[in-house]
Amino acid sequence: MAATFCLINQKGGCGKSSTCFHLAGAFAELGLYVLLLDMDPQGSLSQGFLGSEFVESLRSQETISMLFDDNSAFEPRDTLLRATPFDRITICPANHMLARFNLPEPEKTGMQQYAIQEFLTEQSGFDIVLIDCPPNLYRCSWTSMVAADYVLIPVPPEDFGTQGLRAVHQCIEQARQLNPTLRLLGHLITRRDKRLLVHRMYEQKLREMYGEMVMTTAIPEASAFKVALTRRRPVAFHDRRSKAAKLTLCLAREILDRIDMEERKRRIA
Repeated sequence: MAATFCLINQKGGCGKSSTCFHLAGAFAELGLYVLLLDMDPQGSLSQGFLGSEFVESLRSQETISMLFDDNSAFEPRDTLLRATPFDRITICPANHMLARFNLPEPEKTGMQQYAIQEFLTEQSGFDIVLIDCPPNLYRCSWTSMVAADYVLIPVPPEDFGTQGLRAVHQCIEQARQLNPTLRLLGHLITRRDKRLLVHRMYEQKLREMYGEMVMTTAIPEASAFKVALTRRRPVAFHDRRSKAAKLTLCLAREILDRIDMEERKRRIA
């Protein structure tokens, strides 16, 4: 079974999609097979790999929306898997069609809460699943947590980035009622600018508050990430020798180390 991670934060612009995009490249560079699920109606992750025009032209049955659409119940699900231009990276795309399904109070949607979990149990041949969630805790985020093994919370080190973390933590606890094995992998500091005193202060505060639940690797606000994205190439493929690529590989390795330690703890318990 693949290790499944969902990236969640109520704050928009905190780096969820870009982290998924570049992290997929890092895992692939390490020889792992990666499946990406775009659960954000904005479809940014899908557009990063497949292009805006193509993604926006997809019908609902050709996107992740079909898993929530009763009219698509008999559509073949394997059509959701789309190859990217990169070996070992596959994506299930999303576009604006997903918005009508991303409703509040997702815990009242009955068995559809397990739609993503059920879909993932049908997949094989992947080592890592990364789920990009929208900037809210509605249905798309909820069903992702029900399906995931781990939650990773990207957090910019500033006031707006850290607001709402308590609500995310509470939502994780609630999702554990349906998915008892769900774990918080950690908080990932993103878009950090070490030149800014406020960023250094907030990073220190986060590390004091959450200790080892803050990832050691921090992702900076670096132009290399943006340039690679404009070329539709994860930074690990676009510029392997850049600091951005090396940090993303460090993050991928840290994630693998953390889930290995988690597995050891479970065996001991």
